[in-house]
Amino acid sequence: MMTVLRVLACGAMASVAAALALAAASKTEGRSGAAPLNATSHWLHGDSAADVDEFDVAHTGLGYMTHHSAAILWGGLFEALRQRSSRSDLPAIGQDAVIASATAAIVDYVFTPHRLTPGWELVLSKRSMALAYVAMAAAFMTTELMLPKRDQHDASALTVR
Repeated sequence: MMTVLRVLACGAMASVAAALALAAASKTEGRSGAAPLNATSHWLHGDSAADVDEFDVAHTGLGYMTHHSAAILWGGLFEALRQRSSRSDLPAIGQDAVIASATAAIVDYVFTPHRLTPGWELVLSKRSMALAYVAMAAAFMTTELMLPKRDQHDASALTVR
């Protein structure tokens, strides 16, 4: 399977899994399911995006598109790690999934300027934010296990054959 398709599959699965985890956590914390993705649109709308609880295209749509794009990027990191791994067992896949997800969390909340963070910190507890990254790692693993086995031609990073 072409590497680009693997990246898109991993990223899409991670995007959906994290968005569902965010929505569930938000509901548990007394907010709407849309609040975390609305907050993600703060890069355009400012921190007031976190005050929007209803679903709408301007906040939820933009927030999800932003979140999905970032998940594709992190799916690319996961795919690059998998391509360089000589092991295909579950612990190796899990290790790469945790590395990619933890890297995403660190980059998102340590190195990224506030205006470009995911914005989840505006509406969720740190525990709930962590659950989203756990969901992302689980989705990376699940996708890797669902996709066809890699062949030897998948060895070069992010190429289309």
